[in-house]
Amino acid sequence: MKQRLVIGISGASGAPLAVALLKALKETDIETHVMITNGGQLTLRQECGSDPIAELADVVYDIHDIGAGPASGSFKTMGMIVIPCSMKTVAGIHSGYSDNLLLRAADVTLKERRKLVLVARETPFSTIHLRNLYELSQMGAVIIPPMLSYYQKPESLEEMTHHIVCKVLDQFDIEVPKFHRWEGMT
Repeated sequence: MKQRLVIGISGASGAPLAVALLKALKETDIETHVMITNGGQLTLRQECGSDPIAELADVVYDIHDIGAGPASGSFKTMGMIVIPCSMKTVAGIHSGYSDNLLLRAADVTLKERRKLVLVARETPFSTIHLRNLYELSQMGAVIIPPMLSYYQKPESLEEMTHHIVCKVLDQFDIEVPKFHRWEGMT
């Protein structure tokens, strides 16, 4: 059976990160199971000009389909990535308020002790955001704000996006070509 990875896309800015992540995963044997919030769909159209997710994902679920596979712990996955992850989504995951499939899948990921990676998109973080993120980290979630780095000497926005996607996939030991790791000062 193929390994599965659940991908949630919420309404925070950063939709190109989700597209780049799915493109990178398309080059692997990992099956992608995607759910997009209503805000996520709006942001995809705003930031990407279209919604290419159906072409990139193996399975795309209706956000309201609480009976879908990822809503159950018996649906085996490697874990889940929420990219980008809005603070509304963070709050929903933190409180266990599972009123859509993305929130329910994240809840299941935590309860099954699978890896949950949240690519938290907001700046600046408020005290409420920081508290929710801190407490989710204490529950086992990995928080990866899409912070720019410069040691790899990026020459384009695409290279910066690629680097962030590689850092996210590195959490699942998924190797992506052209990931420039820090090797020390030269």
